[in-house]
Amino acid sequence: MTYKIIDLFAGPGGLGEGFAAYKDKDRARFEIVLSAEMEAGAHQTLTLRSFFRHIRGDQKALNAYYRFCSMEGAPHPGELFPLAWHAARSEAHQLTLGNPEHNKVLEALLDKAKLKDDETVLIGGPPCQAYSLVGRSRNMGKMDYVAEDDHRHFLYREYLRILHLTKPAVFVMENVKGILSSRVGGKLVIHDILRDLTDPGQALGQTSGARYTIHSLVSRVKFVPGDDPSKVDAKSFIIEAEKFGIPQARHRVILLGVREDINYDGQWLLEESGELRVIDAIGDLPPLRSKLSRGDSDSAWSDTVIALAQALHVDAAKKNMSILALELKAGALSLGKAIETGALRYRFPKNNGGLTKFDNWVRDPQLEVWLNHESRSHMPSDLARYFYTAVFGQVYKRTPKGHQDFPLTGLAPDHANWESGKFIDRFRVQRFDAPSSTVTSHIAKDGHYFIHPDPGQCRSLTVREAARLQTFPDNYFFQGNRTQQYHQVGNAVPSLLANKIAHVVHKILTERSRAPSAG
Repeated sequence: MTYKIIDLFAGPGGLGEGFAAYKDKDRARFEIVLSAEMEAGAHQTLTLRSFFRHIRGDQKALNAYYRFCSMEGAPHPGELFPLAWHAARSEAHQLTLGNPEHNKVLEALLDKAKLKDDETVLIGGPPCQAYSLVGRSRNMGKMDYVAEDDHRHFLYREYLRILHLTKPAVFVMENVKGILSSRVGGKLVIHDILRDLTDPGQALGQTSGARYTIHSLVSRVKFVPGDDPSKVDAKSFIIEAEKFGIPQARHRVILLGVREDINYDGQWLLEESGELRVIDAIGDLPPLRSKLSRGDSDSAWSDTVIALAQALHVDAAKKNMSILALELKAGALSLGKAIETGALRYRFPKNNGGLTKFDNWVRDPQLEVWLNHESRSHMPSDLARYFYTAVFGQVYKRTPKGHQDFPLTGLAPDHANWESGKFIDRFRVQRFDAPSSTVTSHIAKDGHYFIHPDPGQCRSLTVREAARLQTFPDNYFFQGNRTQQYHQVGNAVPSLLANKIAHVVHKILTERSRAPSAG
């Protein structure tokens, strides 16, 4: 049995990738029949990945895919293999859910697919800007902001509508942890969401149809139709990704809905595994130097960053910060060794028998170059802060917090709130010896929260490094401009975590026993 997947608010496809890649007895058990995403760059990524899945068994087509990824100016593989490209475009659609015309298109596509409810799984999660703590903070600063009028609070109802329409056996819905404390009209949004998801038809003001029990993936907690949501510990639905073999402290609410007629009591949960650190995820990527925002060249970069590092070393020594001064000097000596800025040859371990599960998930021996692994350009003032922050992390085993941890001359940014206590970790190093902090869409704006732990590279993370922390395979080629690529990666569900969720869903679907029918 191959179960059919509908992926809504798909982004670049992290959640769908995990399901599509899931195998049992060496056979794929899930097939994405329809995915919907509104952003153009993410839709391009989604479509190209769908194409990649369609050509898996055709080495000639795969060679064309790898050439396209590796060589600028290589023909698009979809031009060379139009049938597979047509299949990919028939699966991945650029649609804005909530737009009446796009809703009609989606409904027509679903009708055409003729899905059987017992063989269908709905996945995805509505956009999270309205629920995230940072997003809510920004909204509070808008004088005319009214939460009840923010359509983003209710995009989950589009998910709800498709849930009612298709009546899948199982659904998986993901969102930020902030959804647990988000309120509209004085009421907790999560309570309404839990209540609505158990009976989508009734919530939409239509005839009650398929009903669902909402399960946690990490505990035996569940919410059944008719329950009082205030009596359920909603925190039980939080998945702490770092406990499940993901090199990132990403905490997200993931709701597992199982149709009421399927007799499932929550006996299958995600299995915890050993912690992965940043070095385990990105330590094998080739080093890169940062770029200068103006007048970039190897010599200009070396002259600039070495001068900045030496000035910080001298200042630290004058202020009797001896340990920090020594490490700043050592860091200055390592500058200039990582002189490339991108387009490096892909290296696959010769002795691949000792690869970890993570390595086997992300690595691809057919790749020729590292994809999406190019450094950003930064202003000299930020390079000084990045270099200092990386050295600080090595010395104190933490990221600097607040202005008091930036005592050296020239490090204070020109921000009115620098000494106010807000954004005390405005500059955050991702330490090699621990999981990273949550990769978010903010990485698209600047690299301040995502500083590479190696002072010698003096930069923020590349798209590929962020993608590794999100457990995207190395052959996942992100489309659009680099800002769009960062945004796609930051908003995605880690694909390896999704694969583990797919295992639980597959167990439910294959080992289920039907509840006795009425009468």
